Amino acid sequence: MTSRQFPDGFLWGASTAAHQIEGNNVNSDWWVREHAPGTDLSEPSGDAADSYHRYPEDIALLASLGMNSYRFSIEWARIEPEQGFVSKAQLAHYRRMVDSCREHGLTPSVTLHHFTHPRWFARLGGWRNPAAPELFQRFTEIALPVLGDDVEWVCTINEPNMVAMTRGEEGTEMTASRLPAPDPQITDALIEGHRRSREVLSQLPQVKSGWSVATQAYHAAPGAEEATKAYGYPREDIFLDAAKGDDWIGVQGYLRTFVDVDGNPLPVAEGAETTLTGWEYFPPAIGIGVRNAWERTGGVPIVVTENGIATQDDARRIDYTHDALVGLHDAMADGIDVRGYLHWSALDNYEWGSYKPTFGLIGWDRDTFERTPKPSAHWLGEIARTGTLTHPTR
Repeated sequence: MTSRQFPDGFLWGASTAAHQIEGNNVNSDWWVREHAPGTDLSEPSGDAADSYHRYPEDIALLASLGMNSYRFSIEWARIEPEQGFVSKAQLAHYRRMVDSCREHGLTPSVTLHHFTHPRWFARLGGWRNPAAPELFQRFTEIALPVLGDDVEWVCTINEPNMVAMTRGEEGTEMTASRLPAPDPQITDALIEGHRRSREVLSQLPQVKSGWSVATQAYHAAPGAEEATKAYGYPREDIFLDAAKGDDWIGVQGYLRTFVDVDGNPLPVAEGAETTLTGWEYFPPAIGIGVRNAWERTGGVPIVVTENGIATQDDARRIDYTHDALVGLHDAMADGIDVRGYLHWSALDNYEWGSYKPTFGLIGWDRDTFERTPKPSAHWLGEIARTGTLTHPTR
């Protein structure tokens, strides 16, 4: 059995997003979409995993498994449900999540924006509104009490490239071969919003700020090298380039995308193993994404903020994660500065339209909300405890 050692102080944990696990996020644009007449979504988020109330249990469970970090997002639509109205109670709620992480020995990693917006922000045009960067800057200022003097890792915006491609309207039917071209106006607004947010965060001396980019391990079909570069730049590289000079960059990767000579993404090859989201099973994706981020940013430290697989076969989840970590370890052995690995996701969750794609290390009962860690959770927790990557059957 081959083993690989990760450094002391490496962040090991899992990630979640507020709307996907909290439940009843009624003031968000996504709640509106879920309940709109004739909605294109399979089902609403509803109570989700009720983690809004059960976060102490979830945090304690991650710690008991052996993790040392938890990445979660705070919900703008709860904190500022109407423009200019700030809920002190909601700020206190998210601060209690930070405190709970500390009590259980977990390093909190806080994301300020994970896809969802307040209804009022959406009514103003979302990221197409010229005032959007300023509004997000103001939200960052509002959120500072959550971070206090002890939250070090802060992500401004999760997957801005996906926001620019989908206008914040992604659903489970969105695959690489059907993603629209990025909206340049939204791209510019997100980059400006990120920069303004980081300026605010610099008021807190302990904070290391960055953002997370969804990488797709672009592969060129024969003769399509230049077309692939042109295809990938507005979808990934421009957002990595914008992270130059940041404290860290979050890399998220699940799959690869082939591009043909005409600059079009190709569907998954016939006969290839796919996941519950229809993506190709491709564990090397995260290592490729990390290497590209390191090169594009000129050596900004990296945290893997998401990586995982939608499957009901938990043994296959272990296989995928093991092989992904092999690629990550190889990148680190080549001198790339990677500070942590946060699995997607801690819990099975609402995957933007459906509960069917199960990414979680921890399952839960939709009637009782009882949590059940999967074998993959115990396996990854043991790696977190020891820093040693092993596979239970290899």
